[in-house]
Amino acid sequence: MTEVAGDRLVDGYTLVVFDLDGVIYLIDRPIPGAVEAVGRLHADGRAVAYATNNASRRSSEVADLLTGMGVPAEPQEVLTSAAAAAELLRDRLPAGAPVLVVGAEALRAEIRAAGLTPVARADESPAAVVQGYGPQVGWVDLAEASVAIRAGATWVATNTDRTLPSGRGPLPGNGSLVAALRHALEREPDVVVGKPEAALFATAARRAGGGRTLVVGDRLDTDIEGACRAGLDSLLVLTGVSDVPELLAAPESRRPTYVAMDLAGLFDPAAAARVPGEPDTGGWFAAPVDGGLELRGAGRPLDALAALCAAAWPVSAPPRVWPATPEAERALAALGLSA
Repeated sequence: MTEVAGDRLVDGYTLVVFDLDGVIYLIDRPIPGAVEAVGRLHADGRAVAYATNNASRRSSEVADLLTGMGVPAEPQEVLTSAAAAAELLRDRLPAGAPVLVVGAEALRAEIRAAGLTPVARADESPAAVVQGYGPQVGWVDLAEASVAIRAGATWVATNTDRTLPSGRGPLPGNGSLVAALRHALEREPDVVVGKPEAALFATAARRAGGGRTLVVGDRLDTDIEGACRAGLDSLLVLTGVSDVPELLAAPESRRPTYVAMDLAGLFDPAAAARVPGEPDTGGWFAAPVDGGLELRGAGRPLDALAALCAAAWPVSAPPRVWPATPEAERALAALGLSA
């Protein structure tokens, strides 16, 4: 197996910070093995936190959702981009200042809890616009935000996730709606609060009391890049948005420390791999050939992936990976790579 910290990956860390959608659950249904994994961490007495860009639920609602799935969670363990955005505006604006909210009721509730006044129209002279995901956000909301921002309101985005996971595949996320305003206004938001910005993870890491923190996520462009920006180790699990081709093409700013098929990688040394490995990791050999990568040898699929990362990352985004042995063909199939 490719090297991991200690006998079990988790043994090298004081705090484990989980993303939620795509890691613990998919929409409102737990991902197989996630409830058991978090239960094992609690049984070990290990600190756990949850960091989510989803601004459509408050921390208490997320904690209740997790508890209902069999994962005991306290509101203070949950860090949401909605709460972080509200705290940021609380620190920048006078008490009671009007804030135009584009998003779900949870975001309005966080603005209200921060001592500010949520409004819905540009003619209410908002000092800021805060934009987060909400399934009912439509053209009228974006139009009001556009007018307010052009009039001088500060524009705060809870996150810029292009998509969010669903049972039908990735769907447009808050970043897609932010992109619509960005295009209309020909400018960027003044502040982006959520991942891949480092704030959520940095806040969680401070709670570890100086111990090591491991970030677990399913997205390279938010979870893993955010961990990199915060200077934290990360584990990419392949249960959500990012897949193996995206990992092989990842720029340095989005490369995880470890990769696993699912959360079993926290506990089973054979179910996680450190990336990159060596080009000859675990009985495999990967090398650039004719504009792509060739894999030969035999062994565990995750070790093959570590070898492929070692060969792919220095040359940037290989267009194809092909097997040189039947064992390599089977490993590529297990990793979701077509020959």
